[in-house]
Amino acid sequence: YAMLLSLIFLIVLVAAIVGFVFRHEIKTNFESNLDLALKDYNVTADRHSEAVDTIQRTLHCCGVQNYSDWEKTEYFSQRGIPQSCCKNLNDCSEEDLKDPNKAKLKVFVDGCFFLVTSTMESKMSVVAGISFGIACFQLIGIILSCCLSRYITNNQYEMV
Repeated sequence: YAMLLSLIFLIVLVAAIVGFVFRHEIKTNFESNLDLALKDYNVTADRHSEAVDTIQRTLHCCGVQNYSDWEKTEYFSQRGIPQSCCKNLNDCSEEDLKDPNKAKLKVFVDGCFFLVTSTMESKMSVVAGISFGIACFQLIGIILSCCLSRYITNNQYEMV
């Protein structure tokens, strides 16, 4: 049992170290994937497009760095900035969303990359605390199982 807990503890420790070491690469990868999702954005039920819409609606943001990122996409030339960027859906017309100057007043101007990464970093302390707590329980389990093993082994020798 102690060996199994030790193995799980080491796996969790290695995963935490790898996540910490490669966190900058994770950010870069997320930014490039979000940029790619904007370029491939369409109205069909594409899961990448749905993810972009969900991020923009939930975090009240638009584009990767800011709302003007949409101007570089094919979707913008056809329909303008997506409805998910609108501050108020009732006040957003398609004509407003096709004009970047008018759209600036009607859509969220902040980019999603900074908001997503800052949200993730703010939640990391909670995740780290929970992981540390679980690791402490695992270490206690390892120590107690070793003590139990030693106790059982000592009592068997005394019986003989």
